[in-house]
Amino acid sequence: MELNLFDYKLPENLIAQAPLIERDKAKLLILDKITGEITHDIFFNVVNYLNSNDVIVINESKVINARIFGKKEITGAKIECFVLEKKKNNEFTVLLRPSKKLKTYDKVFIDDKDKIYFEVNKKLGEGKALISFNAMPDKILEKYGEVPLPPYIKNRDFDNAYYQTVYARKEGSTAAPTAGLHFTNELMEKLKQRGVGFARVNLEISLDTFKPITEENILEHKIHSEKYSLTEGNVKKILKAKNSGGRVISVGTTTTRVLETIMSRYGELRNSTGRTSLYIYPGYKFKIVDVLITNFHLPKSTLIVMVSAFAGRKNILRAYKTAIENNYRFFSFGDCMLIK
Repeated sequence: MELNLFDYKLPENLIAQAPLIERDKAKLLILDKITGEITHDIFFNVVNYLNSNDVIVINESKVINARIFGKKEITGAKIECFVLEKKKNNEFTVLLRPSKKLKTYDKVFIDDKDKIYFEVNKKLGEGKALISFNAMPDKILEKYGEVPLPPYIKNRDFDNAYYQTVYARKEGSTAAPTAGLHFTNELMEKLKQRGVGFARVNLEISLDTFKPITEENILEHKIHSEKYSLTEGNVKKILKAKNSGGRVISVGTTTTRVLETIMSRYGELRNSTGRTSLYIYPGYKFKIVDVLITNFHLPKSTLIVMVSAFAGRKNILRAYKTAIENNYRFFSFGDCMLIK
């Protein structure tokens, strides 16, 4: 399956550089995946497209202050450290830039005055390394870290809270589950009053979510692995809706990945904790997700491949073309799709 089949041309001015002050005022493109019909609305009207016995499943992961800067001991070379994942105790997998300036056992000082630093334990290749901090990592990241933003967002002049969902609880992600950024507490309450349920999963989104597919044949791509969990209580909420004839509304590709991983792994929805490297591309048969709320994704990415599997590649590309013609905002801070 050729990578070029998942490409499209996007005017640079449509890449959203800042969040909307009113989250739920984003444009909403509604795509019927069966008929291909496209309609337009505003996200706060999403309640009109849901039924009283539906359940909305959200990813409650919270973005950490994963980006920190320091200076190499002795030489003073400037180093950027991007925390990817906690491994054990005080050891983390990170991305170092420029990594060629560092070798094993080198120290990078984040704060010279207070003698706060990290040490390189092992280099892993492609800029990645294992490091350990000389103080409590959570406190270091909270004090010195910055919320990481995708590389295509050049503007940072906004409150970091806009890059968190209003329902974020568990820290661990290095990127936001952006489809959820459109929800407000007021909208969620309105949905509950309508009888729509909510359930939660947790998936720690990694930096690799931005990594494009480079292989000409997308089937040769090796997708990244991420930690996930789903509790028994949330399983019951989802199955209650499903068994009563309701639909499972997945908010974002990350939530979809968790639900479909568990169904593919066990043949049923159950409480589960582990890692997923599920790669969803056209031909995949969805096992539990009925409706998908999602943003507009980068060309040639695993995410546009996933939504193409859900709605059909031609439907997706036509919807994206329509969105461009109607000046929708794209990517993390952009507008939204409801695929039903």
